[in-house]
Amino acid sequence: MSTYTKQYQSVPLLFELSKPGLRCGQLPECDVPRQPPEELLPAEAICTQPPPLPELSEPDIVRHYVNLSAMNFSVDTHFYPLGSCTMKYNPKRNERLASLPGMLALHPYQPDDTVQGMLELLYQCQQMLGEIAGLPAVSLQPAAGAQGELAALLVAAAYFRDHAQRRSVVLIPDSAHGTNPASATLAGFRAVTVRSTAQGLVDLDDLRAKIGPDVALMMITNPNTLGLFEREISNIARLLHEAGALLYLDGANLNAILGIVRPGDFGADLMHFNPHKTFSGPHGGGGPGAGPIAVAERLAPYLPVPIVIKEGEKYRLDYNRPKSIGRVRSFFGNVGVLVRMYCYIRTHGPQGLRKVAEHALLNANYLLARIKNMLPVPHGERCMHEFVASASGLKAQRDISAMDIAKRLLDYGFHAPTVYFPLIVREALMIEPTETESKATLDAFAEALATILQEAAEQLHQAPHNMPISRPDEVAAARQPVLRWTPAA
Repeated sequence: MSTYTKQYQSVPLLFELSKPGLRCGQLPECDVPRQPPEELLPAEAICTQPPPLPELSEPDIVRHYVNLSAMNFSVDTHFYPLGSCTMKYNPKRNERLASLPGMLALHPYQPDDTVQGMLELLYQCQQMLGEIAGLPAVSLQPAAGAQGELAALLVAAAYFRDHAQRRSVVLIPDSAHGTNPASATLAGFRAVTVRSTAQGLVDLDDLRAKIGPDVALMMITNPNTLGLFEREISNIARLLHEAGALLYLDGANLNAILGIVRPGDFGADLMHFNPHKTFSGPHGGGGPGAGPIAVAERLAPYLPVPIVIKEGEKYRLDYNRPKSIGRVRSFFGNVGVLVRMYCYIRTHGPQGLRKVAEHALLNANYLLARIKNMLPVPHGERCMHEFVASASGLKAQRDISAMDIAKRLLDYGFHAPTVYFPLIVREALMIEPTETESKATLDAFAEALATILQEAAEQLHQAPHNMPISRPDEVAAARQPVLRWTPAA
């Protein structure tokens, strides 16, 4: 059993810890003339009773949330092999650098002349991302990878409108991330699925059959979600370009080819970056995030505003872009995340970024070699940065599902891989070790998995056994969530 495994006791709610009169601080007496609320607000806006909020001391609150946080799995506490999500360890030096007063204490309304250092940093970010992508025009404004997808699709839509072309279809492989069809729909396009071959790659015959004058672009992830490099990517780009369409690269798996091949060089016209996956920004918790986009030169006029430009030795925010799609985020986006990304890129440099990808590939293939004899990997003897194993045989023979394995791994101190995605693999376990994990960690994970697969199905059906919650009814929780706390009578 892993040394990470803990026995937890149930933690009471803040409402249950509440005691009348407890406070975190005391406010001074009001030093301005008092005015009755009735003179300031309409009657319907005034409460007759104080809200039923818990009353606690500061130590009570701090200990409550610290104890809750100790129940969490995170990249700082556990191996987190989420396929596609790329949960790699985040260097703490980048957090410290982004928290320096000169970075943290800036205000978005400051005049450009007073933030030249930050503007230079952001300008260099644009230049570096353009070089990494092989696509020269960059916007740093989108606040997440999914918003980057949407922004890039809006750029494509503006480009076709400007050229008086009515194109309404976005082609998407059946192995794609779910954000792809969602982004296409939000951008006003119609998503059409392109099938994969038995080898897990884009079916070129199906692609040819679906390319027509109504196709605006194809969204593709390369390497794809099976961890396979699309060997025909240049031909895919050629087919689209011959039809007047564009190729969009979902940059979710860029960490597999970082510094090895540039998307623009194999034909991509647009792409987004995920700083939390590729450049080790903060990951999870709902934000803040960033999702910069890079596009070919002919698409540059349509990028969101503002863009950082350099004039002589000065930097400024350029809003004068008549063909721009406009803002997609307040101010300039989540600059703190961009600072972390900048620090990561500058720390590694060109050769270091290539080593990041090489180590990600080495770790994934090592773990694949250890696991493939326990769980079949339907697509490929080799992979890029991730691979997809299948528990379909175990499900048929012993009634052990991918979910059973995932839940039991928690008891051994490992977060579960991504399960049931991509949809084209039955009982999928999508595993990505990232470049930040050691061989010892990968060996421990493989050994835990081997032990789990020898356990009785009945034991696995009830897993996890050592967590605060075992196996909730997730369907009922999604359909009938409990959103309000009701105090006991």
